[in-house]
Amino acid sequence: MIKLDILVLPVHPDDAELGCAGVILKHNAMGKKSGIVDLTQGELGTRGSAQIRLKEAEAAGKILGLAVRDNLGIPDGFFQNTPEYQLKVIEVIRRYQPEIVITNAYHDRHPDHGRASDLVQASCFLSGLRKIETFDKDGQQQEAWRPKQLLHFVQDIYIKPDIVVDVTQYWEGKMDSIKAYGSQFHNPEWVDEPQTYISSPEFFQNVEARAGEFGRYIKARYAEGFLSRKILGVESLFDLR
Repeated sequence: MIKLDILVLPVHPDDAELGCAGVILKHNAMGKKSGIVDLTQGELGTRGSAQIRLKEAEAAGKILGLAVRDNLGIPDGFFQNTPEYQLKVIEVIRRYQPEIVITNAYHDRHPDHGRASDLVQASCFLSGLRKIETFDKDGQQQEAWRPKQLLHFVQDIYIKPDIVVDVTQYWEGKMDSIKAYGSQFHNPEWVDEPQTYISSPEFFQNVEARAGEFGRYIKARYAEGFLSRKILGVESLFDLR
């Protein structure tokens, strides 16, 4: 079993790259182990296909240096926060026993994002209840496990973050991981395909502007912002920027 320090559970392939690739790269450089398990294959996306996006996710995972990249295959667009899907997420949390889980924003332009946020939040709590039984691929009962922290990245709709993390040093790697999704974002090879909000050249400018805004708060060039449903603590006031 691979034990992860950080497990990202986004609803679509490319959500993690947009929301927290810099943090993944930064913590991997610190010697932490990170993984991404996408909830869906993003099969309802206007451009590309589930098969293409799986290949793109694999390529992005190599850029990020992930220890794990997997996909739960939950139906894109139609899932709900139900016991069926909670158990799937619980199995993953217990398999990798992460200290920190990161997932989608509370609410956003895409309705899947908010529903995924609620699904992962419920699953993180339920994963710590030993009377809920789940089993690994070998049929062995899994141990209960509850992550120490659950964070949500800020997505398209602005939500004031509770914390921001300087990712200036890792900005180029973050953008490389996003551009691995050639079917989704601006790519001259896909010029004859339907154009979408995120496939326009201006979308990359929006990503950079948001990171620049968050960075300005802490006197950094680029930062990623995160939300927490619980109060966060620090050891010392001098850790604050």
